[in-house]
Amino acid sequence: MAVVIRLTSTGRKGERKYRIIVKEKRSKRDGKAIEILGWYEKREKSTDKKIDMDRYNYWITKGARPTKSVANIIG
Repeated sequence: MAVVIRLTSTGRKGERKYRIIVKEKRSKRDGKAIEILGWYEKREKSTDKKIDMDRYNYWITKGARPTKSVANIIG
């Protein structure tokens, strides 16, 4: 089972918010997640984010691979 850490979108059109989730790679984009690690919100003037880094590092050690977008957010 290939596990990835990726974004899923929430919010209205023009006011997108994203959840950072762990899920199986072959499942649907907005399907059920294994775990929600945090959220990310990009605004015009700033970006807000909250990520549980302990759980993020746990999943990385278990073999989960972050997408490019998530890797850029984590920095």
